[in-house]
Amino acid sequence: MAVLAVIVVLGIAVGAKQIPLDQVWHGVFHYSGSDTDVVIRDVRFPRTLLGLLVGAALGLAGTVMQGLTRNPLADPGVLGINAGASAAVVTAVSFFGVTSLTGYVWFAFAGAAVVNVAVYVLGGTRGATPVRLALAGTALTAVLIGYINAVNLMDTAALDKMRFWTVGSLASATLPTVTAIAPFLAVGGVLALLIARPLNAIALGDDQARALGARLTRTRVLAMLAVTLLCGGATAACGPIVYVGLMVPHAVRAVTGPDMRWILPYSAVLSPVLLLGADVLGRVVARPGELQVGIVTAVLGGPVFIYLVRRRRMAQL
Repeated sequence: MAVLAVIVVLGIAVGAKQIPLDQVWHGVFHYSGSDTDVVIRDVRFPRTLLGLLVGAALGLAGTVMQGLTRNPLADPGVLGINAGASAAVVTAVSFFGVTSLTGYVWFAFAGAAVVNVAVYVLGGTRGATPVRLALAGTALTAVLIGYINAVNLMDTAALDKMRFWTVGSLASATLPTVTAIAPFLAVGGVLALLIARPLNAIALGDDQARALGARLTRTRVLAMLAVTLLCGGATAACGPIVYVGLMVPHAVRAVTGPDMRWILPYSAVLSPVLLLGADVLGRVVARPGELQVGIVTAVLGGPVFIYLVRRRRMAQL
């Protein structure tokens, strides 16, 4: 929690304009309307708050997906869930003229749900292996990204509106955005935490889980609903951000062990640390401009994904 608090302060203080800590405190708790206070209250505070919510959502979603599929490579980005939500949002903006978050968030949920089911089916349902699921997700992601790029190229107005959103960005965060997605992420987060015990049983295999009294169908339905709410809400708010849900659960598991009752809450706390840290890094390395957070997490997470794949292959030899 101390690390998270430090990252939150850095998220408000660091940017194109450096803001001393005393002014950060003044802007958050003693707003006076000065230019610095406006930057803090209207720009950086909503951005940091959105980063907290989206980071926790992606961390919980990745942890649930890894537990449900028994796939250490599962991640909303790797398995195409974020791409499905993004494709649905692009469709809503380009073909239906939807421009508000409250309008296209429902498209994001639908896209996330459809791809969630499609990856599971293409991966072989009960016979799905981690590699097959990852390949199915990669294939669907490639198709959906091609569709997104094609739509944006044909609709320049949509491209202008979604230029930063399509790579994953917290830059356009506002308090109305935060309040609009917070209820969805809260429900998804509660569902994820409630199924921690049956996910522990599923990790032992379906037969063992049934012997322990786990209701597999109900657990799978609740898990998919939680992932849909978490990924759909997060993607609708700031676009597709990859690898957060892949990296953090692995780091947490190394400390807590395999018990989902510990992994889930720790992932909810540490994932915002990674996301906000990546956002701050993107502002520092490209100053006075900035790299969008989705680009930074992709650069950080790509080598981690390759390492996990190679480690798994070596373990199977």
